[in-house]
Amino acid sequence: MSNQVRWGVLSTADIGLKKVIPGMLRASNCEMVAIASRELAKAADAAQKLGLAKAYGSYEALLESPDIDAVYNPLPNHLHLPWTVRAMQAGKHVLCEKPITLNVAECRRMIEVRDQCRVLAGEAFMVHSHPQWLRTREIVRSGEIGELRAIQGFFSYDLRDPANVRNILEYGGGGLLDIGCYPITTSRWVLGREPRRVVGLVERDPSFGIDRLSSAILDFDGCQSVFTVGTQINACQRMQFIGTRGRIEIEIPFNAPPDRPTRLWVDIGGDLFGDGVREETIPVCDQYTAQGQAFSRAILEGAPVPTPLEDALANMAVIEALFRSEKSGQWEQPEE
Repeated sequence: MSNQVRWGVLSTADIGLKKVIPGMLRASNCEMVAIASRELAKAADAAQKLGLAKAYGSYEALLESPDIDAVYNPLPNHLHLPWTVRAMQAGKHVLCEKPITLNVAECRRMIEVRDQCRVLAGEAFMVHSHPQWLRTREIVRSGEIGELRAIQGFFSYDLRDPANVRNILEYGGGGLLDIGCYPITTSRWVLGREPRRVVGLVERDPSFGIDRLSSAILDFDGCQSVFTVGTQINACQRMQFIGTRGRIEIEIPFNAPPDRPTRLWVDIGGDLFGDGVREETIPVCDQYTAQGQAFSRAILEGAPVPTPLEDALANMAVIEALFRSEKSGQWEQPEE
């Protein structure tokens, strides 16, 4: 077996061109072979700029290629299911951008096809591969900050372009699907268990219909995760994990820079002026390189898929329950 996975990319989406593909090009076990667009000229331009060997003028042509082992799918949210299914049915492994699908039912369908086709598939939560998150989970589970009792998160940006897919309701736009998925997955991942009930408060844009300001409480029985996400306010992000003896704060939890170190602050029983804070510097890491390496290792060596579809299903169940809570005004139970 080759020591590299041959990758193809569906679409010239910005996240692929600017972040994921450049990161994966630096992964020793990833060979970035081709990119596809519905317009051949766009694919050819992207391939030339990124140094990829092949460009296709349709997604179908890329999936038909025998030179592709795995596909990265960064298409808009409403296209995650159909094109991931088609890729798996073509015998390709698939790394699909978050959120994995629009709802639980779609994710169940994706799992069904994966099992039928006997391929690997996962959700592209790059945070699960970044050393700052691995270190955070390590500290929490070591017991250094005591029993984890509270998680607090914030993630926001300001985007008001009506043509942007994040602002188009029928394409799966809105804050909870786009960025609310991050504090949900990291809370679940660090704790290693699922919330038994959730409640959400949602404000929707009167023109777009998407949720532009959403807050949630996830009840993990003994630990509560509380977060707010916004799409039309000042850009900000932070995550804190507070235990009975200390806390951890991640400076840039989600858009960790690929070209400079990141920082954690660990406060063990310190005072409110920060005298007890220990700063930990995490060496430079491109989280998209790490993600590509981890998924390719799963294909080549049988290592675990970093974020398998079963985990994606559990995350989607929380998001779906929060949307139900928006309508009911009550606590709701995630239902996978």
